[in-house]
Amino acid sequence: MKSILTFAKRKKPGDWARFLLVWAAGLITVAVLLYLVGFIMLKGIPHIKPSLFAFTYTPENQSLFPALVTTVLMVGLTLVISVPFGVFTAIYLVEYASRGSRLVRIIQTTTETLAGIPSIVYGLFGYIFFCDRLGWGKSILAGCFTLAIMVLPLIIRTTEESLKSIPDAYREGSFGLGAGRLRTVFRVILPSATPGIFAGVILSVGRIVGETAALLYTIGSVIKIPESLFSQGRTLALHVFSLANDGLYTNQAYATAVVLLAVVFAINLLAARIERKFINKL
Repeated sequence: MKSILTFAKRKKPGDWARFLLVWAAGLITVAVLLYLVGFIMLKGIPHIKPSLFAFTYTPENQSLFPALVTTVLMVGLTLVISVPFGVFTAIYLVEYASRGSRLVRIIQTTTETLAGIPSIVYGLFGYIFFCDRLGWGKSILAGCFTLAIMVLPLIIRTTEESLKSIPDAYREGSFGLGAGRLRTVFRVILPSATPGIFAGVILSVGRIVGETAALLYTIGSVIKIPESLFSQGRTLALHVFSLANDGLYTNQAYATAVVLLAVVFAINLLAARIERKFINKL
């Protein structure tokens, strides 16, 4: 309310229209989000039963527990593969490569192109290369590498922008104290860019958890707890798709969607807490 009153005192011709448009856009966005979440909650919560969390899936219980285990495993392995490559690539582009060079422009253009490719294309590539050519078959490992390629552009771009936002005075001060480039990057620049890097990781987690098209071709649809990295599996998103597609377990699909939302919220909350603890130690 205070900001609105301050704005009213400083208003200029046309400012009210822009002000109302911004507020309307924000309110519509929040309203749509609340409607979607509320709709899923109302449809799914009444059908959450203990049988949905049984260790094994049967036609009688439609357990989501194997899919939950597979989802957590997929998120962890995909981040282990993609985050180091994404962060180190961004470090090279910002801290080592000549700014504005032809190589940097090529890498940035390639990254932006990869970010716009539909996920189904990634799935076909993963099936042809990882499942067929490398002989991994439909497996957890093939799915993780496919998802890692998908989220790599997002991690590279967010990390790159975070590194660019660090003032050059930080680098100059570190160099002036006698630190080398490598020490400057890992002891001064990266800690300062941690919030932006974590934001990219959190966005990547959301895409990993919600992906279905790419995993249909690479991970299979077997609903069981994976025994190894070469086992087939089914994530929560795939589980929701399969239940809804069958047309026989729509209520269970809504219940699984509620659990999926809870998992995404829990992972984001955990990432935020880790970020705060990391920043407090700096």
